[in-house]
Amino acid sequence: MGRTNPTYRNHLDAYEQRCQAFRRALRREYKDDFDRLFERARDHAHAAGHLNSTDPERAAILSMLLAQEAELRELREQLD
Repeated sequence: MGRTNPTYRNHLDAYEQRCQAFRRALRREYKDDFDRLFERARDHAHAAGHLNSTDPERAAILSMLLAQEAELRELREQLD
């Protein structure tokens, strides 16, 4: 049987589409960074899907923040 509710990945794709006007307004130097945020959100889709939130954008932002925090931790460890 098929799913009747959109998946988290479907919500994430729709959210990214809604943010395209913002992306277009960014300077060229930031567009890759913007794209990387959504890549990171997709990296945590398995966990975000378990949240089963009524607000999937919150799960996307949480995934982006988690990826940023992990990168900061790795950089701190390299400095130590």
